[in-house]
Amino acid sequence: MSAWLFDLGNTRLKCAPLLEDGRIGEVIAVPHRIDQVGGGLADVLPGRIEQAWLASVAAPELTAAVLRELEGRCRHVSLARTRADCAGVRIAYAQPDRLGVDRFLALLAAHARGDGPSLLCGVGTALTVDLLDRDGCHLGGRIAPSPTLMREVLHARAAQLPVAGGGYREFAADTADALASGCEGAALGLIEHSVAAARQRLGTAPALLLHGGGGENLMPHLPTARWVPGLVIEGLAVWAKTECA
Repeated sequence: MSAWLFDLGNTRLKCAPLLEDGRIGEVIAVPHRIDQVGGGLADVLPGRIEQAWLASVAAPELTAAVLRELEGRCRHVSLARTRADCAGVRIAYAQPDRLGVDRFLALLAAHARGDGPSLLCGVGTALTVDLLDRDGCHLGGRIAPSPTLMREVLHARAAQLPVAGGGYREFAADTADALASGCEGAALGLIEHSVAAARQRLGTAPALLLHGGGGENLMPHLPTARWVPGLVIEGLAVWAKTECA
């Protein structure tokens, strides 16, 4: 049986085979634009697939385009959706469909890892923070702009401010470094405050798990953090093996 996992975000489409022993194969990035998705998937996928699981937080048009491509080569296609209770995780939202499926799947993955209380920080278009206790209870979270989005918004409002470049400095001496330091520093401040609040609520320090395309840039400033870039795909593999799917 050929089974694949697909994580469609706002800026990237990632896919990986789900191996027969439950492990995840190599994660591959595929072009994200609607007019490139078909060719990109054709380059990496076998001609036919028995089962595909898709998690998407992208625009409906792009999600529909990816679904069309998958339905053309897959016998069964399943779209992951947030559930109030799944795989030992109970989410805090009274309306489960209002919690992004990427956050939900990251919670499933963190609980399945068995590391105890965890603070999950996804750094993509948005910066998301979610707290999970040792029993799998989601205690809520936060959403903020990511450093990348902060830079893009500043550049859109003030074109003289560069959208990229610069490096982190505690007190920068030029504009590019000041922008990098301010936007990354804002994210770090939110994460560090959340760690402190989580420790106070739980009575112990949670494991700090960073994922998402922008998370790696923050790692040097968060010495206790673990870099788990495939956390959403890990959660999708958990979803695929449960009765929730």
